[in-house]
Amino acid sequence: VQLQASGGGLVEFGGSLRLSCAASGRTFSNNGMGWFRQAPGKEREFVASISWGGHGTSYADSVKGRFTISRDYAKNTLYLQMNNLKLEDTALYYCAAGRGSIATSFRRDYTYWGQGTQVTVSS
Repeated sequence: VQLQASGGGLVEFGGSLRLSCAASGRTFSNNGMGWFRQAPGKEREFVASISWGGHGTSYADSVKGRFTISRDYAKNTLYLQMNNLKLEDTALYYCAAGRGSIATSFRRDYTYWGQGTQVTVSS
């Protein structure tokens, strides 16, 4: 089972990026999925999550109104659309698949993790 995150890069302040997370080895259509991020010297933090069937999304306060999480069941892929990026969004972004159908903001509820994709926002 593998989660492959991609789409990161260097972007200017106020710009946009779309992260993708392709799952292989099994389907996660019945699982909640999420995005987390970790900046240098900081702990990994919750960014966004989406539950089974798209029933319910949740966002960290710091990204509400700017980021949108979605999933494509046919492609077994998770996305994170990031708009109006800020300097503080610079981090290594990880996708994760949860144990259950309802996604949470807690790292302990996620079983599978991708390798991370770097997002760097420049001024």
